[in-house]
Amino acid sequence: MRTAQGAGDTGGERCDGVEALRKTDVTDGDGSASVGAVTPADLAAVISDGIHTAIQSGHISAQVPEEIRVERPRHRGHGDYSTNVALQLAKSAGLSARAVAETLAPLVSAAAGVAKAEVAGPGFLNITLEAAAIGALARDIVLAGDTYGRTDRLGGLRLNLEFVSANPTGPVHIGGARWAVVGDVLARLLEAAGAEVSREYYFNDAGGQIDRFVRSLLAAAHGAPVPEDGYSGGYIEDIAAAVLRRRPDALGLSGTEAFAVFREVGTELMFDEIKTSLAAFGTRFDTYFNEKDLHDRGDLDAAVSRLRDGGHVFEEDGALWLRTTDFGDDKDRVLVKSDGSWTYFTADCAYYLNKRSRGFERVVIMLGADHAGYVGRMRAMAACFGDDPDRHLEILIGQLVNLVKDGTPVRMSKRAGTVLTLDDLTEAVGVDAARYALARASVDSTIDLDIDLLTRQSNDNPVHYVQYAHTRLCAVLRKATEEGIGKGAREDFDPALLSHGREVDLLATLAEFPQVVATAATLREPHRVAHYLEALAGTYHRFYDACRILPRAGEVPDDRTRARLWLTDASRLVLRNGLRLLGVSAPERM
Repeated sequence: MRTAQGAGDTGGERCDGVEALRKTDVTDGDGSASVGAVTPADLAAVISDGIHTAIQSGHISAQVPEEIRVERPRHRGHGDYSTNVALQLAKSAGLSARAVAETLAPLVSAAAGVAKAEVAGPGFLNITLEAAAIGALARDIVLAGDTYGRTDRLGGLRLNLEFVSANPTGPVHIGGARWAVVGDVLARLLEAAGAEVSREYYFNDAGGQIDRFVRSLLAAAHGAPVPEDGYSGGYIEDIAAAVLRRRPDALGLSGTEAFAVFREVGTELMFDEIKTSLAAFGTRFDTYFNEKDLHDRGDLDAAVSRLRDGGHVFEEDGALWLRTTDFGDDKDRVLVKSDGSWTYFTADCAYYLNKRSRGFERVVIMLGADHAGYVGRMRAMAACFGDDPDRHLEILIGQLVNLVKDGTPVRMSKRAGTVLTLDDLTEAVGVDAARYALARASVDSTIDLDIDLLTRQSNDNPVHYVQYAHTRLCAVLRKATEEGIGKGAREDFDPALLSHGREVDLLATLAEFPQVVATAATLREPHRVAHYLEALAGTYHRFYDACRILPRAGEVPDDRTRARLWLTDASRLVLRNGLRLLGVSAPERM
């Protein structure tokens, strides 16, 4: 909560009286005034202005909530929007909620575009907008185009987002596919909310996993059985054959030399496949960061020195430890083993410090459920560096994904053998269906992807339902063009004509989009966008069924026809913008 200025404070440019709430009309390009749309965000600002005006005029003394909730009431008779802000203010104001609401009601009523604000129940404020203020949103969305839905909620935040980060020992598995979608969509949402985002993929082309991978390649190249601790699957044979095509002399080299060739060429080929699969899935990265670079540059030594200077390092049993228990970890962590070798955790420390040194205010890392134990140690590590874990580090944990067909889990990959891969998923259901299904589920929950459902061209398939709504909108606009019916110039658009109940419902849903995007970005919940698009599609279908858009044969198009075409185009744009945030196509025909 932030405390509002008292009656004796000027509050900068804020002035007393109802005039502080009056919004100027929107001016069209030709200089003529037009009615401006009033959205929930606008109303929240109007209410905030009203609270400050009431405080400055001495009518109330209260703490102003950081967030003012403006929502659609369940019953249309209660107005277009409702807020419970008076109930929030009552205690600090020392008044009943109704008394606070009665103070705010005339101030909110005086705002441009507001028809009335009425007190209801224990202190709710029900707000009814002028018809033109509701309908004007259709024009505003069309004029905004691609930018509608973008806000500055997270403006100024520079963020590093690391996701997928699988080592190049095999194809991206289906769990990695979930992160490939969620990470990519989250990056798009964060940017739409004003943040500067760098997408990063972290990998290691050295270490025990790579050694087992190389031994597996060598065995395949020699036609020998897979090593006991090696990797199996058709991809190993494919990569081994590709290495020999590039280096036909490899098998004639000494054991050490052959191992080095297969390590260098094999990991490069495997990583190229990973990048290709991710790109085909619509997922891109700004940086591919190799752990080996941290070792080569001496970053691990530098990180340990920094931690030692902070007084957090100690020696015990011949090993070097970081005292993470001082910051809530369940046990202290080894940095250097007794044999002098580094631990993986030391590389994690160096990598975190590297990201922060590149100017990222917040480091966000996406990990699978099997890494849940990393959270405590990573937060403690950030604190050891002098950072605030709540501000500078964020770790998202995602649950498992299962692929199901005919009610039975699909367990074997055609190529990887032991695991299902990203390529298996896209082959089974397609990129759009896979991305949408993975994005629409909360990462906190395990999900079963039903192949039968996701390949079905029916309304019970969520991605088909949303995409079909978009194609339906495009078909209406296409038919209007074929019949020579246009929306007309924006100054000829009469927003007050969009007053039918289904039109008002559709406009209210369209008005929610910027807030949905901002909330999804802030809470790291991309599934909110998918659920919103499904609600929007349903609302448009109900509008379409209730309101004739194009005239019947022999009828002349009128101003209402054109107004509904503006609304149709606005709905098309919001569906398209939302699908783009999910990395899903918005087809014009199906």
